[in-house]
Amino acid sequence: MSTSTSTDALGTSTAQARSAELEQLIRKDPSRFRVLTGDRPTGRLHLGHYFGTLHNRVRLQDLGVETLVLVADYQVLTDRDIAENLKEYVEELVLDYLAIGIDPERSTIFTHSAVPALNQLLLPFLSLVSVSELNRNPTVKDEIAHSRQASVSGLMFTYPVHQAADILFCKADLVPVGQDQLPHLEITRTVARRFNERYAKDRPVFPEPEALLSTAPLLLGTDGGKMSKSRGNAISLSADADETARLLRGAKTDADRRITYDPAHRPEVSSLVLLAALCEETDPLQVAEEIGDGGGAALKRRVTEAVNTRLAPIRARRAEFAADRALVRDVLRSGNARANEIAERTLREVRESMGAAY
Repeated sequence: MSTSTSTDALGTSTAQARSAELEQLIRKDPSRFRVLTGDRPTGRLHLGHYFGTLHNRVRLQDLGVETLVLVADYQVLTDRDIAENLKEYVEELVLDYLAIGIDPERSTIFTHSAVPALNQLLLPFLSLVSVSELNRNPTVKDEIAHSRQASVSGLMFTYPVHQAADILFCKADLVPVGQDQLPHLEITRTVARRFNERYAKDRPVFPEPEALLSTAPLLLGTDGGKMSKSRGNAISLSADADETARLLRGAKTDADRRITYDPAHRPEVSSLVLLAALCEETDPLQVAEEIGDGGGAALKRRVTEAVNTRLAPIRARRAEFAADRALVRDVLRSGNARANEIAERTLREVRESMGAAY
């Protein structure tokens, strides 16, 4: 693929334009694409995840795009000294996936640790990038700055290459990402290109995957900061209606009684307005106009009703799946088997290309 995803402003603009082209191609022939996406199991998914990535995964699946969803359990250690409550978090993550509509009959849900051939790709891939290239990755720098570890681990430093193995093991050609993930994807493209040039000029093994940039707007947490599982400011998909109401009653607003949608000057109020609009599938300006002089209390009531209405069927499905934990294990067992088949086939190709098939 000829279009390069760059990390500068011009490159981001190019990636946005290319994403629009890719959306057109997906609608014409979804079966030609394979998507790799996923999450680290560090807690339950929340509304920011839902509107940011999850509903888009379901959309791509429903269009007919082959979709692989990675539960990145090994990568929990990227910025943590230990992986706490890992089994519980993995199961909760799968429950969230099933509840929002990811169908294991049409999408492959699998865990990182269960696919050894995937992780064997890390060694040859590391030989294809330099220390300086990893050192200047802006996303890694940011993650190091916010790391929970006492010191930076080798896994943190090599995370972009590990992510390259996640993407390339299945030869994914599309990766849904936000703009902050473009540097990681560029490393993946570099690894794919260099492997093909060094070992497989006549018969390339890997595609150079392209970014499908998210157009999802940013939702703030109830404290006005970035919505995060670890900050206690998010509304999880598994929260019940009463908990949701309690969290939203404590959401940060401002002193102006007139409700307007002005993200630049009223970020907290505007985020709540936007959340209501997303849940209702309407325009945030219309939501703000309808609340008018009702103030923060009226805004929070509107948002609470909208969120609870939107999440009601998701919560019902989640409760149904949660009553049968054996189903979760079956989903992972089946997905892991499928992912292992793909990974072992790719690893054989890599070994043959490198002259290491004995």
